[in-house]
Amino acid sequence: MPAGTSIHITALDGIVNVNSLFTLAVFIGLAWNPWDPNNTLNAKPSCAPGANHARDLVAFHVYSFSSFLFSSLIALALKQAIRIFRSPTYHPFEFLVRVDRQALRLGMLISSAGSVSGCIFLMLALVNVVQIKLGTLTCGSGHSIAAVVPLVILVPVALLIYSSFVLYAFMR
Repeated sequence: MPAGTSIHITALDGIVNVNSLFTLAVFIGLAWNPWDPNNTLNAKPSCAPGANHARDLVAFHVYSFSSFLFSSLIALALKQAIRIFRSPTYHPFEFLVRVDRQALRLGMLISSAGSVSGCIFLMLALVNVVQIKLGTLTCGSGHSIAAVVPLVILVPVALLIYSSFVLYAFMR
């Protein structure tokens, strides 16, 4: 276990840092007013989004924020457990615990699952942002389709690659 702890801490740091960036994006997204009539590039009234798009936008942002916060808190707890275990000095108020390798791997898997679900919800929120700004996908807005297609292809591919590496690390 001691040989792998620096790798685990680095991986957990990466999770927390990426989650922090995405959480900032979520807050910026929540601050945006989707009903501002001057904040749209959609010229066709037939492509105007309904209230359900704005509700979904807010809901997906909240789900995304919750997922990233959950993931970050699990990762920070695991980092703290590793640091307590590796502490070279003993203080009377410090508890030394043995970090179980299986529990650490499971915690990293759960934290990664939180990050993946946060990315999925953030992607869904961005699809709604595109529909509000450029027109709904159902009306066939070319600009909306051009913006959403790379988003729904590249993000799942990246999440698949990320999940593959997480599962590989979990199995080792």
